[in-house]
Amino acid sequence: MIVDLRRFLERRRPLWEELDRRLRAVEADPFARIGLDDIRRLHDLYEQVAADLADARELAVRTEVRDHLEALVARAYALVYALEETPARFRPLRWLAAELPQAVRRRARAGVTAAAAFGAGVLLGGAALLADPSARSHLMPFDHLQLHPAERVLAEERQMRAGGDLAGEQAGSFAAMLLVNNVRVSLLAAALGMTFGAGTLALLLYNGVVLGAVCVDFVVAGQTAFLAGWLLPHGSVEIPAILLGGQAGLVLASALLGDGDRRRRVDRLAAAGPDILSLLGGAAVLLVWAAGLEAFLSQYHEPILPYGLKIAIGLMQTAGLAAWLAFGGRWAGRPAP
Repeated sequence: MIVDLRRFLERRRPLWEELDRRLRAVEADPFARIGLDDIRRLHDLYEQVAADLADARELAVRTEVRDHLEALVARAYALVYALEETPARFRPLRWLAAELPQAVRRRARAGVTAAAAFGAGVLLGGAALLADPSARSHLMPFDHLQLHPAERVLAEERQMRAGGDLAGEQAGSFAAMLLVNNVRVSLLAAALGMTFGAGTLALLLYNGVVLGAVCVDFVVAGQTAFLAGWLLPHGSVEIPAILLGGQAGLVLASALLGDGDRRRRVDRLAAAGPDILSLLGGAAVLLVWAAGLEAFLSQYHEPILPYGLKIAIGLMQTAGLAAWLAFGGRWAGRPAP
């Protein structure tokens, strides 16, 4: 028995040490990628050491050796069979380039519904102002929109000739104010998903009404170039951000309602959670960019910045954003949960 025990320890100890080294490497960086060959080797070592533990009990190996083997087997079992699910490391660039566009496309029905509600609001607001121009104060509840468009353009361009007043710290403060306001709208659109989507759709419809009224007001007054140069640079980013917030709210509403999914509500919410967070994160990123654009670009008009240049910037952003959401991440495949 003693000879067998000595041979057993000498012959099997290198395998225990290898398993321990491999486990320590994974435990030191649980987010590291593990190759298929390494996974197979870990599984093989786990099975061999588990068998050694059974032999150690038969050979009456001393307690400290059995305890060591038991600890190794337990650690290997937890890794090989994933008793505790290890969260994936957040990779910002991969999320932005692949996972966010994938989430947008995966929840396309909610996105189309959000865009339809917003678009319906735009048409309704424009039609209402055409039908009753005196309704401006109700359709556009902002002081700076109450001036007649021609007067507004004249005042803005006169200010530009005088050197403008949004330079330096003032532009930064204005950007911060815009960011806070837009983030509030996007988060509210998402949170109103708790109303089973009714609040989300109403908020999108309302924002669309305001935009539609503003657009018709300026176009009818012959100020289309000013309107496009003013809205496109930041609106080409800001509006999609608000729509992402609305899309997140409608995904939440769908999880609450079930929408044909027979799983428990808590399971539906857990499954929708990662996409909701991705959509909200995307809205936040776009809103930061939009706030900077509105403060440092959109508010500067002719003669400081030509309207044609600002319109071109807005159109290029629109095309780039559309391409990103349509094709981003198609090369990566759907990430593992």
